[in-house]
Amino acid sequence: MLNIQGLQKLTLLDFPGRTACTVFMGGCNLRCPFCHNVPLVLDPNGEAPFSQEEIFDFLNKRKGVLDGVAVTGGEPLLQKELPAFLRKVKAAGFLTKVDTNGFFPDALQLLLDEKLVDYVAMDVKNSPEKYAVTCGVEGLDIAPAKESVALLLQSGIDFEFRTTVIREYHTAEDIREIARWIAGAPRYYLQAFKDSGILREGSCTAPEEETLYAMRDTAKEFVADVGIRGI
Repeated sequence: MLNIQGLQKLTLLDFPGRTACTVFMGGCNLRCPFCHNVPLVLDPNGEAPFSQEEIFDFLNKRKGVLDGVAVTGGEPLLQKELPAFLRKVKAAGFLTKVDTNGFFPDALQLLLDEKLVDYVAMDVKNSPEKYAVTCGVEGLDIAPAKESVALLLQSGIDFEFRTTVIREYHTAEDIREIARWIAGAPRYYLQAFKDSGILREGSCTAPEEETLYAMRDTAKEFVADVGIRGI
């Protein structure tokens, strides 16, 4: 059963250039200390789930109003039923966008092969040597994330990479190494950390605006279009 834990009925931000709704999936394989959707990660079945029927009843009433459906989490690619859900969304006439942490490249490849997704946003958590601590998983193997980066770079699909920047976790050199890793991407966003008030653990704070702008300029050595969100 598809674990749908939330529905935001309108977003002008989650699906770039589109008017969309956002569907939230429960569950995640990572434990990022700065996660802003902690309940979806630590208690993925905590809310009364939405049925697919409820989602499609809503979508049928929004035809001609909404362009697309953004699917986020948690980590949507954990959901084995996601491809079938996206097929129905596409059949209903909506564009699709999926957020992912990149740790399920086989599932991502399936979506790309079947053209079930129109836009992908992949979080790149940090430079490779800092990935495990940033994701809160000791000994984390980041090979799957690297595979997903490579898949997107050669996919021909519209996509973005993005990093939530935290003062305690990221330096300008880290951002430069991320940009080197994703060189050739159409766009890369630095997202200023926002405290949701329900952090999983520890202390996380936002960098200064001037620091973000300096990081953006550093990243432009490898990615032409680097934007800043959240300031």
